[in-house]
Amino acid sequence: MNRIALLLLTLLSARAFAQTAATKSIDASSQQKTYQPPVFTDADRLARIAAVFPALDKLYQDYAAKNHYPGLTYGIVVDGKLVHSGGIGYTDVARKTLATPKSVFRIASMTKSITALAILKLRDEGKLRLDDPVAKYIPEASKLMYLTADAPAITVRNLMAHSAGFPEDNPWGDRQLADTDADLLALLKGGVSFSNVPNVAYEYSNLGFAMLGRIITNVSGKPYQHYITEAILKPLGMTHTEWEYTRVPADQLAHGYRWLNEQWVEEPLLHDGSYGAMGGLMTSIDDFSRYVAFHLAAWPPRNDAETGPVKRSSVREMHMPQTFRDLNPAFRFPGGRVTPMVTHYAYGLTWSRDGDGRDYIAHSGGLPGFGSQWRIMPEYGIGVIAYGNLTYANLGTINWAVLDTLVATAGLKPRRLPVSPILSQRKAELVSLLPDWNNAEKSPIFAENFFPDQSLENRRKKAQALFAKMGRIVRIGDLIPENQLRGHFLIEGEKANIDVFFTLTPENPALIQQLDLTEREK
Repeated sequence: MNRIALLLLTLLSARAFAQTAATKSIDASSQQKTYQPPVFTDADRLARIAAVFPALDKLYQDYAAKNHYPGLTYGIVVDGKLVHSGGIGYTDVARKTLATPKSVFRIASMTKSITALAILKLRDEGKLRLDDPVAKYIPEASKLMYLTADAPAITVRNLMAHSAGFPEDNPWGDRQLADTDADLLALLKGGVSFSNVPNVAYEYSNLGFAMLGRIITNVSGKPYQHYITEAILKPLGMTHTEWEYTRVPADQLAHGYRWLNEQWVEEPLLHDGSYGAMGGLMTSIDDFSRYVAFHLAAWPPRNDAETGPVKRSSVREMHMPQTFRDLNPAFRFPGGRVTPMVTHYAYGLTWSRDGDGRDYIAHSGGLPGFGSQWRIMPEYGIGVIAYGNLTYANLGTINWAVLDTLVATAGLKPRRLPVSPILSQRKAELVSLLPDWNNAEKSPIFAENFFPDQSLENRRKKAQALFAKMGRIVRIGDLIPENQLRGHFLIEGEKANIDVFFTLTPENPALIQQLDLTEREK
């Protein structure tokens, strides 16, 4: 046995992707099983995160004061649970009612992802298809006049991804919240104006999500509010989440305000109606943190039993980019960090990736009297939520600052994928061959392209030269997987290190098709 193989056996240890078993409880008010997200345990990580909470509190406090927010509430979700939350100011200025994580705010367009999740649940149940024409489920839309003769019919997927061709309608749509079903259907019957043909461009449409609400109603056979509440909200334990503001206890209800002439002017609350599916939900930080935890728990893909109201694969599908929105080559975080940022719309959510390869899933909300936002980083297992009761309060800016501060200050790294058995096996087999490649030509672990791409003799010379530079072998590092068939590890020496990258074929069993040895400085 060569020296590296011996070190592998004595030093290499597998790191388990630990998690506690998901448990189920009975919610007393709903009398049904309540979803409990898995909790990924790492005491040191949680301690480092907790140490940053005072700094995050100050970020929110300063932001609320600077922007004249009557009240602001916020929460930090980590690895399946709400680990920190707070409230600033008032939900009712006249009565001086303090804002707390239990205060119920209208979250506006944050509602959209819940509507999209309900559509996917119906799809999973075989009750609709995303690529069906919308008119199949809303007959009143069957005679819509498109811009061109070659325009495709709007599909359910187009509505979910803001690619239906409807014009951006935020100022108008915000005032339609309390419209009746008859109002919505009359609009569709009378014809809709298009800004583009379907399926070619992103354009934000509240009308599109109101139509998704109508589809849920028609397909499920019950008002979309009832379906979403029974099928999603109650199973998640969101028992203090409402559609109609008159159902919220007065001491918990956040009133909305506009900052006008150096004072807060109260905005009238709108009743629930046909457009609620685009932005009508009312909830607290405590309740919505359960929804955030549910989204985070969809990652990574794994073999655990399904315990949530919608399949994990469907939740992950919601996070995938669908319609290109924008590319900012010099996005600036509030703290000053500059990075390229690309953003797509997904299903009721936005997907963004920065220049450091970090993914963000998010959605903001804004209505007269309110602003809100939630953003998660699935690979890091963290998320933030913030609500303000000021018209179109921009919570996205402060949530960027909070997440960036949390990652940098706590030194957070992406949650490591579990190493697949075949990847671990191929690593051990590679280590046993390096650096001399003895009898490698007879080894069954290499794909048919491996040695034709680079001869055995050349591979041997390169490996021996690199190992001669590194001196005594100190340690074989852990395998860091990029996915289940590709990864790299470090061989650490006294004078230098060698990064070993390899990738496997789609064959079964998977064979090594590529191997790169790269010198790394100590």
